[in-house]
Amino acid sequence: MNKKHLFILLFSIAFSFTNYAQNRMDRKDKIKALKTAYITEQVGLTPSEAEKFWPLYNAFDDKQFELRHQKIKSYLDRMESNTDQMSDKEAMQLLSQLEATEDELHQLRKKFNSEIKSVLSAQKIIKLKKAEESFNRSLLKQLREGRPARKN
Repeated sequence: MNKKHLFILLFSIAFSFTNYAQNRMDRKDKIKALKTAYITEQVGLTPSEAEKFWPLYNAFDDKQFELRHQKIKSYLDRMESNTDQMSDKEAMQLLSQLEATEDELHQLRKKFNSEIKSVLSAQKIIKLKKAEESFNRSLLKQLREGRPARKN
Protein backbone atom coordinates (compact mmCIF):
# COMPACT_ATOMS: atom_id res chain seq x y z
CA MET A 1 0.00 0.00 0.00
CA ASN A 2 1.50 3.31 -1.00
CA LYS A 3 1.47 6.48 1.09
CA LYS A 4 -1.43 7.98 -0.82
CA HIS A 5 -3.70 4.99 -0.10
CA LEU A 6 -2.58 4.91 3.53
CA PHE A 7 -3.33 8.63 3.90
CA ILE A 8 -6.80 8.16 2.39
CA LEU A 9 -7.50 5.21 4.68
CA LEU A 10 -6.35 7.09 7.80
CA PHE A 11 -8.32 10.17 6.76
CA SER A 12 -11.45 8.03 6.29
CA ILE A 13 -11.06 6.44 9.70
CA ALA A 14 -10.47 9.81 11.38
CA PHE A 15 -13.51 11.26 9.60
CA SER A 16 -15.65 8.30 10.72
CA PHE A 17 -14.64 8.74 14.36
CA THR A 18 -15.21 12.49 14.20
CA ASN A 19 -18.60 11.97 12.56
CA TYR A 20 -19.59 9.37 15.19
CA ALA A 21 -18.55 11.66 18.05
CA GLN A 22 -20.40 14.59 16.50
CA ASN A 23 -23.56 12.48 16.08
CA ARG A 24 -23.40 11.46 19.74
CA MET A 25 -23.00 15.08 20.82
CA ASP A 26 -25.81 16.20 18.52
CA ARG A 27 -28.08 13.51 19.96
CA LYS A 28 -27.16 14.46 23.54
CA ASP A 29 -27.77 18.16 22.81
CA LYS A 30 -31.10 17.32 21.15
CA ILE A 31 -32.22 15.26 24.13
CA LYS A 32 -31.18 18.01 26.54
CA ALA A 33 -33.13 20.61 24.51
CA LEU A 34 -36.19 18.36 24.44
CA LYS A 35 -35.91 17.76 28.17
CA THR A 36 -35.60 21.48 28.86
CA ALA A 37 -38.68 22.28 26.79
CA TYR A 38 -40.64 19.39 28.31
CA ILE A 39 -39.82 20.31 31.91
CA THR A 40 -40.47 24.01 31.30
CA GLU A 41 -43.88 23.21 29.87
CA GLN A 42 -44.88 20.50 32.37
CA VAL A 43 -43.80 22.47 35.43
CA GLY A 44 -45.21 25.72 34.06
CA LEU A 45 -42.04 27.73 34.63
CA THR A 46 -42.41 31.47 34.21
CA PRO A 47 -39.56 33.27 32.42
CA SER A 48 -38.36 34.62 35.77
CA GLU A 49 -38.42 31.16 37.37
CA ALA A 50 -36.72 29.58 34.37
CA GLU A 51 -33.89 32.14 34.51
CA LYS A 52 -33.13 31.18 38.11
CA PHE A 53 -34.02 27.49 37.87
CA TRP A 54 -32.05 26.27 34.85
CA PRO A 55 -28.55 27.14 36.09
CA LEU A 56 -29.29 25.27 39.33
CA TYR A 57 -30.85 22.33 37.50
CA ASN A 58 -28.06 22.06 34.94
CA ALA A 59 -25.38 22.05 37.65
CA PHE A 60 -27.33 19.38 39.55
CA ASP A 61 -27.92 17.30 36.42
CA ASP A 62 -24.25 17.45 35.40
CA LYS A 63 -23.08 16.33 38.85
CA GLN A 64 -25.69 13.57 38.95
CA PHE A 65 -24.61 12.38 35.49
CA GLU A 66 -20.97 12.38 36.58
CA LEU A 67 -21.72 10.31 39.68
CA ARG A 68 -23.85 7.81 37.84
CA HIS A 69 -21.65 7.33 34.84
CA GLN A 70 -18.24 7.40 36.45
CA LYS A 71 -18.71 5.71 39.79
CA ILE A 72 -21.68 3.41 39.31
CA LYS A 73 -20.56 2.29 35.84
CA SER A 74 -17.16 1.31 37.22
CA TYR A 75 -18.86 -0.65 40.03
CA LEU A 76 -21.15 -2.42 37.59
CA ASP A 77 -18.21 -3.27 35.33
CA ARG A 78 -16.40 -4.79 38.31
CA MET A 79 -19.49 -6.76 39.30
CA GLU A 80 -19.98 -8.11 35.79
CA SER A 81 -16.38 -9.10 35.25
CA ASN A 82 -15.61 -11.17 38.33
CA THR A 83 -18.48 -11.70 40.77
CA ASP A 84 -17.88 -15.45 40.88
CA GLN A 85 -14.24 -14.95 41.86
CA MET A 86 -15.02 -12.13 44.31
CA SER A 87 -14.33 -12.85 47.97
CA ASP A 88 -16.87 -11.92 50.63
CA LYS A 89 -14.54 -9.13 51.76
CA GLU A 90 -14.31 -7.73 48.21
CA ALA A 91 -18.09 -8.01 47.78
CA MET A 92 -18.68 -6.17 51.07
CA GLN A 93 -16.24 -3.46 50.02
CA LEU A 94 -17.98 -3.04 46.66
CA LEU A 95 -21.38 -3.00 48.36
CA SER A 96 -20.17 -0.27 50.73
CA GLN A 97 -18.90 1.78 47.78
CA LEU A 98 -22.24 1.39 45.99
CA GLU A 99 -24.13 2.46 49.11
CA ALA A 100 -21.83 5.47 49.55
CA THR A 101 -22.47 6.55 45.97
CA GLU A 102 -26.23 6.10 46.40
CA ASP A 103 -26.01 8.23 49.56
CA GLU A 104 -24.04 10.85 47.64
CA LEU A 105 -26.75 10.92 44.95
CA HIS A 106 -29.42 11.23 47.62
CA GLN A 107 -27.58 14.11 49.32
CA LEU A 108 -27.12 15.81 45.96
CA ARG A 109 -30.89 15.59 45.32
CA LYS A 110 -31.67 16.94 48.81
CA LYS A 111 -29.28 19.86 48.32
CA PHE A 112 -30.81 20.62 44.92
CA ASN A 113 -34.35 20.49 46.35
CA SER A 114 -33.28 22.83 49.13
CA GLU A 115 -31.76 25.28 46.63
CA ILE A 116 -34.77 25.39 44.33
CA LYS A 117 -37.25 25.98 47.16
CA SER A 118 -36.28 29.64 46.91
CA VAL A 119 -37.10 29.58 43.17
CA LEU A 120 -40.11 27.27 42.84
CA SER A 121 -43.15 26.46 44.93
CA ALA A 122 -43.42 23.02 46.53
CA GLN A 123 -46.13 22.16 44.01
CA LYS A 124 -43.83 23.00 41.09
CA ILE A 125 -41.01 20.95 42.65
CA ILE A 126 -43.37 17.95 42.73
CA LYS A 127 -44.32 18.67 39.11
CA LEU A 128 -40.60 18.75 38.28
CA LYS A 129 -40.06 15.29 39.76
CA LYS A 130 -43.07 13.98 37.86
CA ALA A 131 -41.89 15.61 34.61
CA GLU A 132 -38.38 14.16 34.98
CA GLU A 133 -39.74 10.67 35.49
CA SER A 134 -42.19 11.00 32.63
CA PHE A 135 -39.52 12.30 30.25
CA ASN A 136 -37.08 9.55 31.22
CA ARG A 137 -39.72 6.82 30.77
CA SER A 138 -40.65 8.22 27.37
CA LEU A 139 -37.00 8.44 26.31
CA LEU A 140 -36.28 4.86 27.41
CA LYS A 141 -39.37 3.62 25.59
CA GLN A 142 -38.30 5.37 22.40
CA LEU A 143 -34.75 4.04 22.70
CA ARG A 144 -36.07 0.49 23.16
CA GLU A 145 -38.24 0.89 20.09
CA GLY A 146 -35.33 2.30 18.08
CA ARG A 147 -36.93 5.64 17.35
CA PRO A 148 -35.29 9.02 17.85
CA ALA A 149 -36.32 10.95 20.94
CA ARG A 150 -39.24 13.31 20.43
CA LYS A 151 -41.24 15.59 22.64
CA ASN A 152 -44.65 14.19 23.69
